[in-house]
Amino acid sequence: MSASEFLALITLATVTSFTPGPNTTLSTALAANGGLRRALPFVCAVPVGWTLLLALCAAGLGAVVLAVPALRLGILWGGVGYLLWLAWRLARASTLTQARTEGLRISFVRGVGLQFLNIKAWMLALSIVAGWIAGHPQAWGRFWLVLPVMVVYAFSSNLTYALVGSVLRGWLAGPIVDGRPIGRRLRVFNRLMAGALALTGMWMLASGIRAPAV
Repeated sequence: MSASEFLALITLATVTSFTPGPNTTLSTALAANGGLRRALPFVCAVPVGWTLLLALCAAGLGAVVLAVPALRLGILWGGVGYLLWLAWRLARASTLTQARTEGLRISFVRGVGLQFLNIKAWMLALSIVAGWIAGHPQAWGRFWLVLPVMVVYAFSSNLTYALVGSVLRGWLAGPIVDGRPIGRRLRVFNRLMAGALALTGMWMLASGIRAPAV
């Protein structure tokens, strides 16, 4: 892989990983409500899910999924539905205690599965395979060069957003009234995060339906 190709890959990884999206929004919200430890299973699940997704696309399955309308729309609607459900749960949590009891948590396995419900992730993985892996000599050798870059960026970006959420956690629990945090800021924050998830879901739906099958 040439230096220019590697620089282009780094640029793509930076833009796609650190700009706000469903994963980074969830990492922030989980840490803000439950602390960094509560968010870590999801933070670790994102790069694992991405590894499996990129491997499947490199093996040719991604093109099949996007070429079959029923599969593509099933992934699209499943992902949008799950994001909207998470947004609803997040909007209901107005205190740290309520966030814990309302089931505002995503297990490692569920976090891995969520990556497969993101139709845009499939398209990104296919773009990476087409641009950096497929059609080149020693394609699988290139795969093992590309994969660590994307995994490191997937983990570091979500960990960064989770750290921001955990730092904000104490402030969001306030203000303090009669010695108790009333969670007004957390309520506003959660509703903003819920709105971001819902808008992301709607954007995925609109762009996913318009996207032609490959």
